[in-house]
Amino acid sequence: MRSVLILGARSPVALDHARRFAAQGWRVVVADSVPCRITRWSRGVHASESLPSARGDLHAYAKALNRIIAIHRIDLVLPTCEEVFYVARCRARLPQDVRVVAPPFDTLAMLHSKWRFLDAARDCGIHVPDSALVDDIDEARAWAAGRPVVLKPEFSRFGVHVRRYPEGIPHRAARFATQQKWVVQAYCRGEERCSYSVVDRGRLLAHVTYRPVYRIRGSSGYVFQACKAPEIEAFVRTFACKTACTGQLSFDWMSAEPNQYAVLECNPRAVSGVHLFARDAALPAALMGETDTCVQPDFSSLRMIGPVMLAAALSPSLRTVPLRQWWRDLRAARDVLGVEGDRCPLLGGLADLASYAGLAARQRCSMREASTRDTEWDGERMEWP
Repeated sequence: MRSVLILGARSPVALDHARRFAAQGWRVVVADSVPCRITRWSRGVHASESLPSARGDLHAYAKALNRIIAIHRIDLVLPTCEEVFYVARCRARLPQDVRVVAPPFDTLAMLHSKWRFLDAARDCGIHVPDSALVDDIDEARAWAAGRPVVLKPEFSRFGVHVRRYPEGIPHRAARFATQQKWVVQAYCRGEERCSYSVVDRGRLLAHVTYRPVYRIRGSSGYVFQACKAPEIEAFVRTFACKTACTGQLSFDWMSAEPNQYAVLECNPRAVSGVHLFARDAALPAALMGETDTCVQPDFSSLRMIGPVMLAAALSPSLRTVPLRQWWRDLRAARDVLGVEGDRCPLLGGLADLASYAGLAARQRCSMREASTRDTEWDGERMEWP
């Protein structure tokens, strides 16, 4: 029996990966540096391990990874969140016969940069919006020249700090909230799409394009629907070949016209598209680089983060559709946390939220920051002798 180590076990996508690997005969070990009962309490998980913060002490993190790999005889290391940057940085210190689903660190840095990625995406068959790298709001305003634009830090996640100015940047616009450089990008109107893919040495081995049916204040989605977009799949094939990449690639898109897309940015990690693959889909084989065909998603139903969807009934900021439409979508969607025969992760997720609330209070930050700041990487120099 082969063993997989799934990192970033705090996330619903890690839970989904764990269930799928277990259903296909793998021994599943999960690890994280914050509470991860959402995944640890799953019946599909064989063992759970605690890690030090990768951002706080990379040497200790690499040492702990080696210990877990040796103890559990790991064959595959699968990062799911932004710990992927730290795993890639210490890859040379891990056993070379273990497969690690991550491209080289320099490639990851390019993909994560909302500026450098755009240059790499050109000539891949999809529109890339006009953009510029700027230091302050005045420089952004001068570049925009009254045009509608979007502003975002060069390195960020979950739509944090993103500013949308569909009527142009007003003179009263606030200064930038972070010290890093920002990207000013031509505003794209239309319908949002997202994609998740698994690539191996430039080959596309799994792919889904999906629609975020419901979003939290224009940020993270919590209801998802797979859709067909051959143009997006063709772009990912071309881009993966161009970069000779191995790993999980996720992209954000905007569609102004049917079958016409603009690529906005790349997230080189797992995203909610993972939920749209069936339990018996050959995603584990794709992550091992062992399939010759591109694994396709399940197009039959919606998927949802159940607790957030239920909360939307009481919160207008979460529910942007009439209550009757919400009820229809709730009945049509399948929860990705509490599934038949494995309900405990739903309670685990709620327990984790309570832990994040306490951590946020102690650190005087938001719950989102408390749940991600130990793995975030925003382009700073990562020392490694």
